[in-house]
Amino acid sequence: MNARHGHTRPDTVRPDAQRQVVSGQTGGAGPNPHKGRTGVDRIRHATLHSLHGLRNALREESAFRQECAIALVLVPAAFWLGRDWVATALLAGSVLLVLIVELLNSAVEAAIDRISLDLHPLSKVAKDYGSAAVMLSLLLCGSIWVAALFDRLST
Repeated sequence: MNARHGHTRPDTVRPDAQRQVVSGQTGGAGPNPHKGRTGVDRIRHATLHSLHGLRNALREESAFRQECAIALVLVPAAFWLGRDWVATALLAGSVLLVLIVELLNSAVEAAIDRISLDLHPLSKVAKDYGSAAVMLSLLLCGSIWVAALFDRLST
């Protein structure tokens, strides 16, 4: 704690604040009204939110649309190319991983843009990290597919 100004440093967290976050008692706004659902009602709402997210991503994110179009070809092709269930799961799973990472990248971008559309070095860093994650997932997917194609066509 900075004695002169009465502020804690940003890289330190008070132990009582950590307990409050873990227990959900963050103060201010009170308990989250959306966390009271349980059972089938919770699953129904979570499913609806997930479907809304997919619909919005298809509508608003051109990269996600392009990756979905490729996935519509590659996922069925994984069942032809894969020699066993493990290879098929790796091929199809790597394609789905690209879609998952793209959705997470879009979520980061939306959250950053929600905070501010102004250019800021930390906003750039966050968006660059998301972009790098997408690139790595694409490289992983591509390398799995190239290796599987090479294996299939070489025998």
